[in-house]
Amino acid sequence: MLARKYRPKDFTDLMVGQEPMVRTLTNAFETGRIAQAYMLTGVRGVGKTTTARILARALNYKTAEIDKPTIDLRVPGEHCQAIMEGRHVDVIEMDAASHTGIDDIREIIEQVRYRPVSARYKVYIIDEVHMLSTQAFNGLLKTLEEPPEHVKFIFATTEIRKVPITVLSRCQRFDLRRISASDLVGLFSTIASKEGIEAEPDALAMIARAAEGSARDGLSLLDQAIAHGAGAVQAEAVRGMLGLADRARIVDLFQHIVKGDVAAALGEFQSQYEAGANPVVVLTDLADFTHLVTRLKYVPDAANDPSLSEVERTKAAEFAKGVAVTTLSRIWQMLLKGIPETEGSSRTAGAAEMVLIRLAHAAHLPAPEDAARRLAEFSGDNAGQRPSPSPSGSSNGTRVPYQSSVAARAPEPTPRPLPSGPTAMLRAVPNPEPQNVGRIEAKPAEAPKPLVRINSIGDIVDLAGEKRDVKLKALVRNFVRPVRLEPGRLDVNLTEGAPNTLLNELAVKLKEWTGIHWIVSTSREEGGPTMVEAEAKAQEQRVSDARQDPDVAAILAHFPGAKIIDVRVRAPEPDEEGEATPPAAAESEEGDILPGDDIEF
Repeated sequence: MLARKYRPKDFTDLMVGQEPMVRTLTNAFETGRIAQAYMLTGVRGVGKTTTARILARALNYKTAEIDKPTIDLRVPGEHCQAIMEGRHVDVIEMDAASHTGIDDIREIIEQVRYRPVSARYKVYIIDEVHMLSTQAFNGLLKTLEEPPEHVKFIFATTEIRKVPITVLSRCQRFDLRRISASDLVGLFSTIASKEGIEAEPDALAMIARAAEGSARDGLSLLDQAIAHGAGAVQAEAVRGMLGLADRARIVDLFQHIVKGDVAAALGEFQSQYEAGANPVVVLTDLADFTHLVTRLKYVPDAANDPSLSEVERTKAAEFAKGVAVTTLSRIWQMLLKGIPETEGSSRTAGAAEMVLIRLAHAAHLPAPEDAARRLAEFSGDNAGQRPSPSPSGSSNGTRVPYQSSVAARAPEPTPRPLPSGPTAMLRAVPNPEPQNVGRIEAKPAEAPKPLVRINSIGDIVDLAGEKRDVKLKALVRNFVRPVRLEPGRLDVNLTEGAPNTLLNELAVKLKEWTGIHWIVSTSREEGGPTMVEAEAKAQEQRVSDARQDPDVAAILAHFPGAKIIDVRVRAPEPDEEGEATPPAAAESEEGDILPGDDIEF
């Protein structure tokens, strides 16, 4: 694998993205200020374990000319090969994920007393050190504080916050940074040249972005891309392998959203989806491009990033000049909310389209500060145009009628001083038309009537059964506890184990079946029992009533070991006129066992 073949062997290879750490170690080794323990932290794939081995090699470096710790490792020393291959007797590597207990640490404490066999220092490399137990950390503290001169500790972890502060205070800490996309593109290009692989720059940029700062992840993807492209790394093949959308098409999608063209945005998304793009990835790439445009408004030099395509570079610069920061911020916030919604939805394509519809619709809305300013200007204009009434109640000889619900008008209060900043003021505007000429009373709009009336959770379950939606019927029966139900609104409390998408699916189905919009939300109230819980409780009550029946009690007493298995209420028989007896007549309000009920033993 490329990640193993091109693993760094000395500090010159580590210069890719880790310059501060290399500079610190260089100065420390030159002045002889070598720490007793080192803590290496960073995300996966940035080179923590590799750095630990290089550091162990530098501590034990020895050649015919040099016999001291150094970072100049261009000439292999006596111990270098064995240390880099992980087989040196004095460099002990331990995975804390599988050796978490105090017994493993106690073994190390016993061994540190003995001097190294052949090297200068006995080096202990403990990977994923945050996995050690509390007892193991406590057992290690004394040895870390006063270790023998011939022992060095190197720890590596991805979860630095889980390491006790008492351990961190005894270590020299190095934070290995994420490798930038531009550095990764350069690294991949160099490796591809050495391997004799033809790689398109756009394809390497896609891999670098997908690696998210991890050289190991990026090289693994490069390996996969080489195999996927039969020896060549092409942008189209990498895009299909990673399920990415064309970056140029992402720019087109962004343009449609900024213009507020919903139809064009949905058409572009559908084309990308049919081409194999993942809806979540499309929204994520759209968020990345939004961030790029916003960044270019303040840092124009960011367009020189080699991981960007030419289309991204030029179009982002154009959008940065023409799109307001408030609009970009609103798009960013809506995408941050819409991406997890899409990830958690069972219909990712539909959820992504709903996010795009909201984005395009919001493009026509003014920013909050613009709305406040316009309202203030509108109020100011009305105040300036308001006629001043004459003693006869007219202005310029023309009487202007005012609508009023009182006969006498109260004197206006003394105006208060306006606060600083834009302020929205609302004023009464006179009616320019006579009161009784062509006047039409507006009637309140009637709420739409549902196609099917729903009065209980049982009605929803029955409706789901009629519509042959077996899955939703089972979910409602098992997980929904009703709290409040009225036309168009349902408040429920979900039991443990309910799917995250249940409320959304229920609202969609109710709107489809009843023809009106439904708001389905969770409530903090406990609510009533689920249908399954109610049926179980009713069955328990029937069994209890059956035991109290004299005839049933006599049967149970006469046949030892007999028990009631089930109690079933027999359906009512039609009366003489062919109508069925109402259920209330066949069973009392308390659910008592009545003559005709079936009891199984």
